[in-house]
Amino acid sequence: MSTSVDVVIPVYNEEKDLPRCIATLHAFLEKNLSYDWRIVVADNGSTDSTLATAEALSKQYPKVGVIHLDQKGRGRALRRAMLESTADIVSYMDVDLSTDLAAFPPMIEAIAKEGNDIAMGSRLMKGARVTRSFKRELVSRCYNVLIKTMFYTRFKDAQCGFKAVSRRAVRDLVPLIQNQAWFFDSEMLILAEKNGYKVKEIPVRWIDDPDSRVNVLKTANEDIRGLLRLRFGGLREASRKIRSASSKTP
Repeated sequence: MSTSVDVVIPVYNEEKDLPRCIATLHAFLEKNLSYDWRIVVADNGSTDSTLATAEALSKQYPKVGVIHLDQKGRGRALRRAMLESTADIVSYMDVDLSTDLAAFPPMIEAIAKEGNDIAMGSRLMKGARVTRSFKRELVSRCYNVLIKTMFYTRFKDAQCGFKAVSRRAVRDLVPLIQNQAWFFDSEMLILAEKNGYKVKEIPVRWIDDPDSRVNVLKTANEDIRGLLRLRFGGLREASRKIRSASSKTP
């Protein structure tokens, strides 16, 4: 049986960028990915015509599906898309395609052939090529140092929105992630590594989107609150649930 891959694109008010994203991604996957795949646009509470645009694209491209959430929240959209997916590997990336797609097939192979539970792009590994402002570079590096200091983790870049997750890791980890927004990625990675799941990073070429909707300071504040929640009880409780579920799995 062929390995199946879902590629989730979480979107909020992206009516302009979405058609270009789907056209580029669809063409790339047709040419470069040998597995069964589909693209899932996860619209989370858009107030413009993003949903209508996504539905039109799903009619234009048979391998494009759409889910809609009334509430805003990137993590909320990813959670629903991942838990509803039946694919062997669930991946996701940002609609602006800031990460060079050349890293996508190796990321999928890291799970399908190498047996990793999570594979992800890294902008902080040797070999990565990154173009972004000094402010965002400084905030990112400081944040990742903070994670290492608090949790003694090995991964280098928690925030790159370019990841793939095995069916097993989706089943075990995603239901326990509490964050509904941008801390979703970090929470998943910390839960994974501290509970023995195999995580692989791949250096990527990444170009900052000048029209990014991310509020850096607001997101940083959210991230710090999330780290404190995990450090003071959240990680311990989630790990207990993972161990309990594993003991009941035949």
